[in-house]
Formats: sequence, C-alpha cells, structure tokens
Amino acid sequence: MNLYNYITVSPEIQWSKPVFKGTRVTVDILFYHLEAGVGLDDFFENFPGVSKDQVQGLLESAARLFQYFKLEKINEIIA
Repeated sequence: MNLYNYITVSPEIQWSKPVFKGTRVTVDILFYHLEAGVGLDDFFENFPGVSKDQVQGLLESAARLFQYFKLEKINEIIA
C-alpha cells in the first residue's frame, strides 16, 4: 500500500496540510477524533466523503512507518 493512494497535499487545499484524497478533510482530524475516543463509525458519519479504505490504508501505512523506522529516528522526531 502506498500512502499517496489515500492522501494528498496541495497548496490550494487546507494550507498544504495532508487531506484525504478527493476531500478537504485533513488527516489530523482523524487522529484528533481517535484521541478523543470518537469511534470510526462516528467519524465516517461526520465526514462522509472519507472512505473506510482511505482510513484503513492510512492507519496501515502509519503502522508500517513505526515498524520500519529505527527507534532512535522516532525519538528524534517526537523530541
């Protein structure tokens, strides 16, 4: 899976923040919802333009990033 199949970045859309492809819904909105304990069903109800395939692909891609990044690199990014 390629992350670019699910999200896009453009200076004309949401100030170049990553959005779900074909929408203006920023990717960080998904993570804010999850952090707040909002379930995916509620997320999809609030943002019907985002597909389950997009969210699943994004989450799987994010999981792979953490699998393949060296722990030192992750600590450097979040420090």
